Amino acid sequence: MKKQEIDYTLYLCTDRDLMSTDTIEEAVEQAVKGGCTVVQLREKDCSSLEFYETALRVKKITDEYKIPLIINDRVDIALAVNADGVHVGQDDLPAASVRRILGGDKVIGVSAGSVREAVKAREDGADYLGVGAMHATSTKTDADVTTVEELKKIREMVDLPIVAIGGMNKQTLPELKGTGVDGIAVVSAVIAADDIERAASELSEAVRSQKKQEREGS
Repeated sequence: MKKQEIDYTLYLCTDRDLMSTDTIEEAVEQAVKGGCTVVQLREKDCSSLEFYETALRVKKITDEYKIPLIINDRVDIALAVNADGVHVGQDDLPAASVRRILGGDKVIGVSAGSVREAVKAREDGADYLGVGAMHATSTKTDADVTTVEELKKIREMVDLPIVAIGGMNKQTLPELKGTGVDGIAVVSAVIAADDIERAASELSEAVRSQKKQEREGS
């Protein structure tokens, strides 16, 4: 999939501690069937071998549904499984270094919580931004919260796709009206649901509806 063709509407981040299914593959397939448009595989507490093997299994699913697979942090795993790209945070390898390793064809996402971080990410060659955390969450309890005002400033300053992350769900989605974001990143709102496919479907529909209203100026 070409980088410019990626739909960031509903960006799923996996978390094996929160998922309602027995395996990550089940959770990912249900989420994708429901409407998730990007999958980021995030594994903080497993061996490199287990991460690699899990990534291979998940990639079979994302390839089948023609959904991009992004690997969190681990450039080596992304290369090993030929994933579509990597997402890095402010404490990971700089995006410019990741670009040198991955080459020009892979997608690089960067977490940004301020205009300064967002501009730096763009200068370093990022393809999209994960902006937040918009709210403190169980997965990122120590994250600094990004205000909606800062998000709007980032949107004005940086012409890259933006995904809002951190506590995003149907209840918090309306807060993003007028920000011009391209989508939201979700963890527990989808992956912890009893019916993952339905949760993804409802949230995807809500995001698309809100984006449509913004485009039409209503």
